[in-house]
Amino acid sequence: MDEVFKALADPSRRRLLDTLNAHNGQTLRELCAGMEMTRQSVSKHLAVLEAANVVTTTWRGREKLHYLNAAPINAIAERWIDQYDRERVRALADLQHALERKPMSKSEFVYTTYIKTTPEQLWQALTDPAFTRRYWGVTFDTDWRVGSTMTWEEGGNVTADPEQVVLESEPYRRLSYTWHTVTPEWAKAVGISDDIYKQAADEGRSKVTFEIEPLGDLTKLTVVHDDFDKDSTMLAMLSQGWPGLLSSLKTLLETGDPLPQPTTSGS
Repeated sequence: MDEVFKALADPSRRRLLDTLNAHNGQTLRELCAGMEMTRQSVSKHLAVLEAANVVTTTWRGREKLHYLNAAPINAIAERWIDQYDRERVRALADLQHALERKPMSKSEFVYTTYIKTTPEQLWQALTDPAFTRRYWGVTFDTDWRVGSTMTWEEGGNVTADPEQVVLESEPYRRLSYTWHTVTPEWAKAVGISDDIYKQAADEGRSKVTFEIEPLGDLTKLTVVHDDFDKDSTMLAMLSQGWPGLLSSLKTLLETGDPLPQPTTSGS
């Protein structure tokens, strides 16, 4: 946590976080355009933010895109905000609230966490029904080969569709698949209103990608959920659901027990 406090202590770095909060997924060039600093200075500040895991990056072709990452902010908030005067941590609390409640400005969700586990164990947790049922409440029926269909089961409801397919499958490194079909049965099971269901059902199908990277005793997991429609209702729901789900996955792998599952879900 020391690295996160250090990263947040500098006003220029907080301004960079504010900039990403307003418009996520920016290149270095885009970030420099809004800052009264040299490119080298912006790069140095971004390096500190990346080291603290407050900013995470992905590559799209030759472009390196920068994203706010909620995981360390949430961890600090859970440990410290309730123990100290709220005025002293107002900025941190506001940032946590924005990260948890405000949908990403671009049509994608990006989240990075570090888990004390191996790539092999993490892969199993992402694919084995015995694991996914515990922290997610969802199981998949598929052979995890590229092009294979996926049948989702959640709360006794089965969702099957020819377009629910595995897109990429590199064991212990990368997994990607299309998201499940939005059905009336699923909406009822997770407590979504008819209006929200209709909005989500009218949207195009999104996809999720899990990038796995070993880092000593830890494994870095980056989740990229994208291909959403503009102003997506599903993105708004998933942006609130993913942080808790991934925290439960991390807790399960590190302690043997997942976090309690919420009564409703955006999965």
